[in-house]
Amino acid sequence: MATTTTETKPNWFLAFVASSIGRKILMALTGLFLILFLTVHLAGNLYLLAPILGEVEQGRLFNEYAYFMGHNKLIQIVSIGNFAFILLHIIVSIWLTRSNIAARPVGYAYNSGNRSSWQSRTMMILGTIVLIFLAVHLPHFWAKSKFGGLEEITYNGVQMHNLYIATVEAFKQEWAVILYVVSMVGLAFHLYHGFQSAFQTLGLNHKKYTPFIKTLGFAYSIIVPFGFALIPILMYLN
Repeated sequence: MATTTTETKPNWFLAFVASSIGRKILMALTGLFLILFLTVHLAGNLYLLAPILGEVEQGRLFNEYAYFMGHNKLIQIVSIGNFAFILLHIIVSIWLTRSNIAARPVGYAYNSGNRSSWQSRTMMILGTIVLIFLAVHLPHFWAKSKFGGLEEITYNGVQMHNLYIATVEAFKQEWAVILYVVSMVGLAFHLYHGFQSAFQTLGLNHKKYTPFIKTLGFAYSIIVPFGFALIPILMYLN
């Protein structure tokens, strides 16, 4: 009696992720998504400066913005995706770094002239700084807004977290301001390399528009982290 055997086809996604180019593409795509997220996040955080600029009801604009972000279903779905992309970005970056180290068993000390090795190490160090910042930032703000621990305030009959006051209290502490600013410096260098690298990985590398991408990446890596760093500094000084 003849027997038939069925071959199981490998999962294309796992095969894609297992390949070096697949991991690099994932790094590029998740990185570009996080770049977009940072832009939107900064735009919302600038509401924190409204009281300094003369807002009558201190913190209201930021609290209403935070309430909207926390209760809009579409934004909540995007938020879940954002955390997934952050986690995936971290995992793939560690995976790529370990693969690069394994490919050079003699160690980086013997590859001092290798520019990509230096960049890989630098990106991991800067990424670690940003990761430490997230480990402090998320429990202090995001977790409290989700699971309680913040005082409440009411605007036009709508009760919401007074996240503005929590932010003010946090940035009264010098160590918090210093950690935030140092982390934004690390983020700036991380973005400077990552912005251009993402487009290059995706094959968007041409003599006509590569100079523009480089200029845009340089400007973005300065403006966005500077905007984030300026907020705690001004709040601390005021």
